[in-house]
Amino acid sequence: MAPVPTPPAQPDDAPELYVGLPAEGAEGAEQLARERGWTTVRSLPPGAIITMEYLVGRLNFEVEGGTVVRCWIG
Repeated sequence: MAPVPTPPAQPDDAPELYVGLPAEGAEGAEQLARERGWTTVRSLPPGAIITMEYLVGRLNFEVEGGTVVRCWIG
């Protein structure tokens, strides 16, 4: 039987630190998250209907007016 693969470790990062940052651009939250090792970064408008499955390495941003207003892992 083949061994069960171990998922990659998530970055040791605090999602609340992204709140208040611009979502895009050179100083933006998306670029910063990728530099810190997040494999998937998802920006969503407030109230977006999304699937809630947990995905290792994904960071979610709720963006309003170009600014991150909420951030969560998975």
